[in-house]
Amino acid sequence: MLRDAEFDAAGYVGAFESSLWLWVDRVDSAEELGFGIDHVLRGTRWFDFVRGVMLCSAQNIIKMTTFTRIPDEETPSISVDAARRLSKVDPMIYGGFMEHMGRCIYGGIYDPGNPLSDAHGYRTDVLGALRDLDIPVIRYPGGNFCATYHWQDGIGPKENRPARPELAWLGTETNEFGTDEFMHFLSVLSEGKEKRVEPYFCLNFGTGTLDEALAWVEYCNGTRNTYWANMRRKNGHEEPYNIKYWALGNEVWGPWQVEQMTAEDYAKKALQWSKALHLLDPTLQLVLCGETGLSPWDLTVLLPNIHHITMHSIHIYSTSNEHVPNAFAPLQAELAIQSAAHLIQIARIQAKIPPSVPVPTICFDEWNVWDPLRAPGEEGAEEKYTLSDALAVGIWLNVFIRQSKYVGMANIAQSVNVISPLMTSKDGISKQTTWWPLWLFSKYMRGWTIGCHVRGSAYEGGFEPRWIGSVVAGDGGASWLDVSAVVNEEGWVNLVVVNVSEEKSFETELKGVVEGEVEVYTITGANVKVANTQEKEEVGLEESKWDGKGKYTFGKHSVTMLRWATGEKVSEVQMSEGRRLDTRKLAWAGDRELEKS
Repeated sequence: MLRDAEFDAAGYVGAFESSLWLWVDRVDSAEELGFGIDHVLRGTRWFDFVRGVMLCSAQNIIKMTTFTRIPDEETPSISVDAARRLSKVDPMIYGGFMEHMGRCIYGGIYDPGNPLSDAHGYRTDVLGALRDLDIPVIRYPGGNFCATYHWQDGIGPKENRPARPELAWLGTETNEFGTDEFMHFLSVLSEGKEKRVEPYFCLNFGTGTLDEALAWVEYCNGTRNTYWANMRRKNGHEEPYNIKYWALGNEVWGPWQVEQMTAEDYAKKALQWSKALHLLDPTLQLVLCGETGLSPWDLTVLLPNIHHITMHSIHIYSTSNEHVPNAFAPLQAELAIQSAAHLIQIARIQAKIPPSVPVPTICFDEWNVWDPLRAPGEEGAEEKYTLSDALAVGIWLNVFIRQSKYVGMANIAQSVNVISPLMTSKDGISKQTTWWPLWLFSKYMRGWTIGCHVRGSAYEGGFEPRWIGSVVAGDGGASWLDVSAVVNEEGWVNLVVVNVSEEKSFETELKGVVEGEVEVYTITGANVKVANTQEKEEVGLEESKWDGKGKYTFGKHSVTMLRWATGEKVSEVQMSEGRRLDTRKLAWAGDRELEKS
């Protein structure tokens, strides 16, 4: 996605013009917008306002951790300010994704008859590994798979379930594993946890119907004496599953999709489905199908649907055959997140939604390093990840920490075997290089994003996609040391530094570190091309200590976490999140309901 496109700030804004002009006549003056911003917009057209917002977004990217370039011969420094809390990190950014694709479900989490599986067919070694990641939410059942999936095929006695041709990945779906099996798997995965692993279901916007979607919600969440709620009870599940998160389709914009749609057609369909779904269950948190956050599609679908959604989904995969562009490729997500966040605000202004109503967040529900030519989806997409890919995943996660103000959920694609950090064989599991940054972040990078400033040398060579170079040019290039930091409730500061350089270690001054015992976790290997196998682990996690005095050297091609206690617990100021719109009333009352907010 966007891998081969040239990009600059003006071109970025220009890309939106075709869709924006469709809306110019809708709001032609500031007076129509209301909510006290007339003094900002008076005398401008709506189009000019939107264009200005997007230009600001493009010109002010990658500022959550600030960077000053210095000559290569000078000593770099990292300043950490634990008192400068920028935003709360939502633990949902460590979400998983399980699609009926390749060996993710069958032969991954579900492998009946294998000696390593329990009585239900769940791989116990996989369950143990996934528990170590402390996954808060898992997306299911896809992915592209959703566009032809009919959930009724996967309930009831297994011997009565039909096998179907599967059109996304050109396989056969046996339907042996369906809604009830997935929910039971999550209950087993959640054993011993304070909170359950939340399910996040994706609706069939391809061959599926609204009736089918409503029936699925009723089956999962229904409490009344109705047909599909009773069917769930008949199948042995008396209590409702209470599934909160539902996606309104997946990548409907893509030419690979069954029933691909235009943005306008999808926007209309999503609006009608949202109204009906909320009439059935007003507690649902609906996720709109965005593209990359950098596309006219995103704004076109947001404008009519902003009242009804909790999150806006975007997808990006990063890759390059060269190490440095591969490691830095996730920086494209930084712009994508901020762009999508601005588009959400534009849609709220257009819809006259007052600031008191909670703002939808970004759901980055597919992200990872993936080259579909190297690991084709039709062949199971089993990537062999290198240390270079582990550094890229470290930067992906740094981006989510830096952009925690906007990201409400993120789901690595995928959790087992398919472009995954965790691989299975008949005899056991192996943890790929990318497992270790994911584990490290999930365990420690929780709490609040805090302010950091990096002074150091920078990379100015080629990027993938190429337009990243123009985005980071204002800082003089991309810092060799990619940084994020958090402080948790116990007052521990966790600083992650990804040194992308293949050749140079950086002796670095650290400001804000408390002298004493500093815990150190390092992920590295002999070179950037090494990979892990079940027989030999070339990349793992090394633990050590540092006294916090003097300079610290971040080794070449490494991910390093430094942890230290400030001695002061952090208290959270409880603030009202505002009142959500009652979309059932909104469907009838329109602006009258908005005026009450």
